Amino acid sequence: MTIRFLPLIALALPCAAGAETPSLQSAIGDPSDFKLSASVRLRYETLDGQPRADLPPSDRQLDSRATLFAEYDPGVVRFGAELYDSRAWLNRPGDSLDTTQVNTLELVQAYVAADFDAPFGAGSKAGLQAGRFKLDLGSRRLFADDDFRNTTTGFTGLRANLRTAGGLAATAFYVLPQVRLPDDRAGLAGQSPEWDRESFALQAWGALLARPETLAGATAELGYFGLRERDWAGHPTRNRDLDTFSARVIRDPRPGAIDFELEGFYQSGTIRTGTAPDAPVQAVGAWAMHADAGRLFPGRAKLRLSLEFDRVGGDKAGGRYGRFDTLYGMRRADFGPAGIYNDIGRANIESFGLRAEIAPSPRFDAFATWHALWLAEKTDAFSTTGVRDPTGASGSFAGHQFDLRIRYWLVPKFLRAEANAVWLAKGRFLHDAPNAPDAGNTHYLAGSLTASF
Repeated sequence: MTIRFLPLIALALPCAAGAETPSLQSAIGDPSDFKLSASVRLRYETLDGQPRADLPPSDRQLDSRATLFAEYDPGVVRFGAELYDSRAWLNRPGDSLDTTQVNTLELVQAYVAADFDAPFGAGSKAGLQAGRFKLDLGSRRLFADDDFRNTTTGFTGLRANLRTAGGLAATAFYVLPQVRLPDDRAGLAGQSPEWDRESFALQAWGALLARPETLAGATAELGYFGLRERDWAGHPTRNRDLDTFSARVIRDPRPGAIDFELEGFYQSGTIRTGTAPDAPVQAVGAWAMHADAGRLFPGRAKLRLSLEFDRVGGDKAGGRYGRFDTLYGMRRADFGPAGIYNDIGRANIESFGLRAEIAPSPRFDAFATWHALWLAEKTDAFSTTGVRDPTGASGSFAGHQFDLRIRYWLVPKFLRAEANAVWLAKGRFLHDAPNAPDAGNTHYLAGSLTASF
């Protein structure tokens, strides 16, 4: 599907060089009650020095993502829909192909929504949404529409938003997360369209409350999120029953001022020790935290420097299950790319890092990070690599990660290029653990072009 879009991009480039950026919205006369937009992204990724267990020492992939969004707003009620088509090529037997890369012709969003002005006095606003939709909540560490990943996660259910005149904001939701299908190797490799599944075998719900200017000019957030999972035909699970509590304070960057963010999570509930129906049930006691502090320097470059620290629980023998579950959260903003890299995530990790960001013009932005990486628990698998030493004899130092992202609008508001590069200098653990890949340091490169219509 994406390949058929490429000639359209080429034809549109001469027009884009003119005064008006091409868009579907302008093509239909820019009506006030109807929104129409689309995007096409083509990306090439390559990796050597595989850090994940049970995968080939090198990998590569050409992936595409095409989206089409429409929304009709005749008044109080809005009707919206969004189609995703995510595909991948150059795959080989035994590689990392999965549902984070392929999900063809899926109606991720199909909703009805209503907005209300002044429901609780002047300046207040409220909204309701029902159907299929995407979720970006708070810091996005538990529920996110992950843009780097080739596929996204949709949810089917209800969402309510409220904002008071004083800025207090609340969100509550009850949803059935969409399980991306097909999820077998043959179906993924064949790019087979199959309707994603939602059912009461997988449910999520929660609420988030945010109050601005609460502490030292920072916004304060409190959240609760529940997840209930059960086996379904042909898909055994660990029957997760999880309750996750969050607290966060964040002061946004301002030129010449110190900004900061501190967020903590505690997770309780139960989980089976395996996917077998008779696997023992274990109590959960897991936690995670993120902290950063930085400064945005005055000047055209918009340079921001920051220090970052993360600690996310892993499991150890005896007691409660301690490996934190990030639910449907993003990883790119805190740790590193998804795609075929996908090895540093919010699980069994302790990390200290430095970050530098610049955005000298609306067309260009970039960041570079360095993170030193350890295991939070020596006997559990490191982050999302699957590499583990049950004895703990391989130590806890996983290595140093250097990460770079550069983005530039070749044609403003229409065509953007992006480059990502990661170098993981493996530490003792990723060399010595029993199932660590026998490969050198990890090098990952990805280049993409995104056209927005």
